[in-house]
Amino acid sequence: MPTIRELVAALRRREGVEAVAILGRDGLLIEGQSLPQVDVERVSAHVPSIVQWSDELGDAAARGALQVAVLQFDRGLAVLSCFSPEAVLLVLVQPNANVGELLYELRRHRANMAALV
Repeated sequence: MPTIRELVAALRRREGVEAVAILGRDGLLIEGQSLPQVDVERVSAHVPSIVQWSDELGDAAARGALQVAVLQFDRGLAVLSCFSPEAVLLVLVQPNANVGELLYELRRHRANMAALV
């Protein structure tokens, strides 16, 4: 079974991926790799509030807790995948990256990835 570090490294090697982080729901980085210009700890610190508000939206809309979110920005995308009540995966990708394939793999292997955390 691969380690968390190997999972992060494998995702980071994907074309168009600028940063990968596994963090606690408190925003503290567990493991991360990124391009030098990305402060992965700083970015990770902002994730808990996004997850919290998304969970509240899901509750209000009778949809349940957040599993995956894709946020599109001017210069790229952020993909969040909630592995468990304790851990979240963050992937920052360039706007031209194949996000469909990434989302498929995250959905398909989510349970296996979550088991590593």
